[in-house]
Amino acid sequence: MITWNTLTSAQQKDALTRPVMALAGSVKSKVSEIINAVEQRGDEAVLELTRQFDCNTLKTLPLSSRQLTELASQVNDVTRQAIEAAYANIKRFHIAQQQPAVVVETRPGVICEQHSDAIESVGLYIPGGSAPLPSTVLMLGVPAQVAGCKTRILCTPPNVNGTIAPEIAYAASLCGIQKVFLCGGAQAIAAMALGTQTITKVDKIYGPGNRFVTEAKQQVSQRNDGAAIDMPAGPSEVLVIADASANAQFVAADLLSQAEHGEDSQAILVCSSKEVIEQTQRAVESQLQVLSRQSTASVAMKNARYILTQSVDESVLVSNQYAPEHLIVQTEDARALLPAIKNAGSVFLGAWSPESAGDYASGTNHVLPTYGFARTYSSLGLSDFVRRYTVQEITQQGLQEIGQTICVLAEAEGLDAHKRAVSIRLQALEEASK
Repeated sequence: MITWNTLTSAQQKDALTRPVMALAGSVKSKVSEIINAVEQRGDEAVLELTRQFDCNTLKTLPLSSRQLTELASQVNDVTRQAIEAAYANIKRFHIAQQQPAVVVETRPGVICEQHSDAIESVGLYIPGGSAPLPSTVLMLGVPAQVAGCKTRILCTPPNVNGTIAPEIAYAASLCGIQKVFLCGGAQAIAAMALGTQTITKVDKIYGPGNRFVTEAKQQVSQRNDGAAIDMPAGPSEVLVIADASANAQFVAADLLSQAEHGEDSQAILVCSSKEVIEQTQRAVESQLQVLSRQSTASVAMKNARYILTQSVDESVLVSNQYAPEHLIVQTEDARALLPAIKNAGSVFLGAWSPESAGDYASGTNHVLPTYGFARTYSSLGLSDFVRRYTVQEITQQGLQEIGQTICVLAEAEGLDAHKRAVSIRLQALEEASK
């Protein structure tokens, strides 16, 4: 247990440091080597790396339409209905995010507009590992579908048999994904960003992943020939704000729900009650014993933090400093704290709002900024799959209304050609009126 107000500023910063940051240097170098290999050797490099990390007998990267259909048909009725229910909720929430065009007449005869179009081609990355993630297919595939992105491809690591989970196949089919490729990690990101003999080069890449995927996304986004990315989404993390009214069993379950994602996940409890922290620690140990992913969660919980604060207000300050991917608020009046919460990817208010709801079926998106990027990045939404552009149309009257303003500002900046582009028109209007 860490008592927050006894720490120096440096110690407080250290208490909130993400554990994987220490490996950033070596990861950057390895990812750079992978991107270079994919750039030089294309499919050959991607296949080689996929055989090394995922399936040593894989012969081809694309999953055929026939294979996708056959896999999707293997999903049992109960799971199929659950995927369809989640799909409906997520689709409903993202359809509601559609924005009409903005048309404003800023001055008589000066019409300014803002429109949006779907991004032409998008690449969706679905992490592999020991657990299939059909929910992430929905979180990426639904907004891409709603936005109307013309080309939608998906990359996900194959299993040891050289295929993918039927649940992923069914979710992809539901979202209208046209092409699925059997590859993951930094090599998949590089392939989508640069293109290979079989993998389509895309304009923007979406999806969470481990530190190698996160680093690869950042590197390709900085290349002129690369691709834009949604956000730096890496290992999962959760911070729970709790007070004396919190249910310790609920809190422990929420911490462990993130810890089971991976050994590099992080769970933090910030609480104004010492008793609740102690109860939660005991509950974590007890609940760990019954988890199927106990070994993974146990390693992740070694990076857990239990922070004791003097008040709920101080807990909010700690949370804002950490800027968590997921923020769960289990306090007496959770909603009252919402205006003070400044940095969080997604917020879950009250004892009956587990983070799992957002991961699967409430309707919000579970692709969120991590590593503290919640200070400047937003949770994934429909707007990430469209580009905005502006239009202006100016009549003769409109140019006369704002012409002098333009000329004065252009002259102040020493840009004579800018001024002349307006003054020559104003002169033509003046001569025409004689």
